[in-house]
Amino acid sequence: MRVLKQPDCTTTGLICFQLIIVCILLFFSSSAGADALERRQAKRLHDRLAGIPPEESVLDDMEAALMAGNDMGAARIAMANKAFYNITLKNFAAPWSNRERTLFAPLNDYTATVIGMIRDDVPFNELLSANLLYVGDTPGLPAYSMTDNDHYQALEDEGIDLKTHLQPVAQSDVTDLPASATAGVMTTRAAAKAFFIAGTNRAMFRFTLLNHLCNDMEQVKDNSYSPDRIRQDVSRSPGGDSRLFLNSCIGCHSGMDPMAQAFAYYNFDENSQRIEYTPGSVQPKYHINADTFKYGYITPDDHWDNYWRSGQNALLGWDSNLPGSGSGAKSMGRELANSEAFARCQVRKAFRTVCLREPGNAADRSLIESTTTSFKADNYNMKTVFAEVAVYCMGD
Repeated sequence: MRVLKQPDCTTTGLICFQLIIVCILLFFSSSAGADALERRQAKRLHDRLAGIPPEESVLDDMEAALMAGNDMGAARIAMANKAFYNITLKNFAAPWSNRERTLFAPLNDYTATVIGMIRDDVPFNELLSANLLYVGDTPGLPAYSMTDNDHYQALEDEGIDLKTHLQPVAQSDVTDLPASATAGVMTTRAAAKAFFIAGTNRAMFRFTLLNHLCNDMEQVKDNSYSPDRIRQDVSRSPGGDSRLFLNSCIGCHSGMDPMAQAFAYYNFDENSQRIEYTPGSVQPKYHINADTFKYGYITPDDHWDNYWRSGQNALLGWDSNLPGSGSGAKSMGRELANSEAFARCQVRKAFRTVCLREPGNAADRSLIESTTTSFKADNYNMKTVFAEVAVYCMGD
């Protein structure tokens, strides 16, 4: 039987050398592949969070963090760039401040306050109730005004770094609103101009629900609630057909009107171009078209009740530690912002911003749920939300 001898490296040195070279190349190519992956991920993280390409030194730091398994640390490096505030967060919040929901709206007190709260880790569930406003602190800017947007327009026109040059002030210190009448971004000038102007103040409630609970009126429509708080201006037989009211109108108005009563003392004055607050005196707009159905509800004050705490809309996840009723916009804003729907909505919006798509599969939905839980546990810190969803979407 013929026995094959193993190659002798003394006689087949070339073969051994070639094998060694191949092993070395395989080792370095696999290492280079891993490095390339993490560098791609770092760049994608930065692009999505800051909206601009990173400097090489920043990319090096982010890559090193990813290689060390510190994904959240890499995301926070990206968020340290001023463009995260001037570009990403500005575009994130701008659509909430106008009826068209366009991100091309100019910087205003609503948007600047959102940016400042996120920068300073202010609990985001105070968004609809805080006595808070963010203004620029750069010398030479026009002063904050209740009648125009010149202060914020100048901030934007001059390209001021919003990461550095926004400072918090009490709304009640720079406006004539008493502290008890302030309700976070809902009582900013931009919000008042968009949603308190003319109409019946239902727009403020509807757009707040849409922008911050990610539900429009059609999605919370429920015909089972009592119509006892529906105002006089809503016809009970539109077009002469009462079935339209019973099968459609009642489903929205029975829940919305008792909540929108919280805004009974607010208006945006078109002549003076400023928010108007009349404590103890219901705005005339709440009594318009009283003859449409004279037996309808006549608004006496700003007391509100949340009928949605029962029935199908209990699924919005109302906070059992709150009473579900109160007076004025501040307490009603607190009711909305402490719901499960509010927390989940902020996560969904951050996901859309950095992942550039809607969550659409089981893994996405699982991420939304887990991040919503951590958002609430982390005292409603929005930077953590942005970091978590950006890491999820950085790819492999």
